[in-house]
Amino acid sequence: MAEVDVLVIGGGINGTGIARDAAGRKLSVLLCEKDDLAAHTSSASTKLIHGGLRYLEYYEFGLVRKALLEREVLMRSAPHIISPLRFVMPHARGQRPAWMIRAGLFLYDHLARRELLPGAESLNLRTHITGKPLQADFRRGFAYSDAWVNDARLVVLNAMDAAEKGARIMTRTTCLSAKREDQHWLVQLQKADGSQLTVKSRSLVNASGPWAVNVLHKLLHQGTAKTLRLIKGSHIVVRRLFHHPYAYIFQHPDGRIVFAIPYEQNFTLIGTTDLDYTGSLDQVAITEQEIAYLCELAGQYFTQLITPADVVWSYSGVRPLVEEPHIGGKEKAAALTRDYRLELDADGPPLLNVYGGKITTYRKLAEEALEQLAPLLNNANADWTEHACLPGGDILGALPQNQAVLEFPVFIQHCQQQYAWLPPHLTERFAHAYGTRIHVLLKNRQSLSDMGDMLLPGLYVAEVEYLIRHEWARTTEDILWRRSRLGLHMLGENTERLTRWLSHHLARHVD
Repeated sequence: MAEVDVLVIGGGINGTGIARDAAGRKLSVLLCEKDDLAAHTSSASTKLIHGGLRYLEYYEFGLVRKALLEREVLMRSAPHIISPLRFVMPHARGQRPAWMIRAGLFLYDHLARRELLPGAESLNLRTHITGKPLQADFRRGFAYSDAWVNDARLVVLNAMDAAEKGARIMTRTTCLSAKREDQHWLVQLQKADGSQLTVKSRSLVNASGPWAVNVLHKLLHQGTAKTLRLIKGSHIVVRRLFHHPYAYIFQHPDGRIVFAIPYEQNFTLIGTTDLDYTGSLDQVAITEQEIAYLCELAGQYFTQLITPADVVWSYSGVRPLVEEPHIGGKEKAAALTRDYRLELDADGPPLLNVYGGKITTYRKLAEEALEQLAPLLNNANADWTEHACLPGGDILGALPQNQAVLEFPVFIQHCQQQYAWLPPHLTERFAHAYGTRIHVLLKNRQSLSDMGDMLLPGLYVAEVEYLIRHEWARTTEDILWRRSRLGLHMLGENTERLTRWLSHHLARHVD
């Protein structure tokens, strides 16, 4: 029977972040995830590391400050998958007064120390490049800074770091039951092949996101005072609507915010919606009404008409938001806090339940989780993740540095020089996806023929083997839609060759 200090249920951003932090404190860790890493909510975000400008409207100054501080910590730790992004907010009659927006942006710039990003400014949209795709009515706007993230890869990098520090990461492994027995949790797990494993753990972390309350009630037979409200957020992707590097933030009359973001070179990402959700958590999909809503809103700003027929891809995720007792179910989804809550049950072997949260504050959530959990496990090791790079982020050394963010294009150039035998665009993709781990991927390879067969355009056997060996990739979807977004560039492409290759070769690499 396996024995660990911490067993984490959930392979999203919070679960992998907690596993990483715990493993770095020399605790033995096992993480189980019933599907793939980041298979659900954590790969269905708006892809932003941001303070949450709109949360100022709801007086969530503490959350915004915490998120702004984390924004720069994360940028330094993973400059390959997190990059600065400038946002433009067009202003129109009937919206909040310009002075109020300026005041909000001033507060956003100064709530936390800012070293990497430029501050806000007013724009003349009649002359600025970002005004060109917009309707002529928009003559004035405001620009401010946040950051973009490859959300699914952020989850994988946390899992990699946890594993490299000794954690055992078990994907496609379902938690069947967990019960307290003496000083341990006795946990029954089931792998994809049907085999079962019993684990004895000194503590249990329920980081199952939208499933958190279900896990608590049905698997652990515990109660909670917390109420989770499940909110579906959907996004659409269309062909590129503008040819500049800025993103847009649009204010809808109903109070909701929608972003339009440059995405994967050739596309524009538009989202999100905020709708209460009561359906299956395993089959979340956008509705025709949501598509129409996003198209209509975008059409109120862009000169180019957007219709549902223009949507080339869409995705949806369910966010578990904490509903405070004084708010109740009548509050708009947009007004619900995006902050997290940790609930510790120390009556016997510890149980820590994780509720809510946003991707930007996952590291701080994990740190606070260990501050509560570690003392109960007689572990006095200090917090450490604020000053550590994620795998591949150490392009200027082991310690996170501002220059790694500001000079990442130089790293790409060095890689293109070192691996001149690779097409430059492929090297650039590798550099962004893997950072310094590009050198692991390309070790002992000196020509394109050393990469093995090309299974799909731009996807070689060498990369697939790397993803299987180091990143728990097992299926075509894992590889094309979470470890990368190559699937978006291969819409209509027959992916059967990759699927066949995986079925023939996977058994050699699976534990």
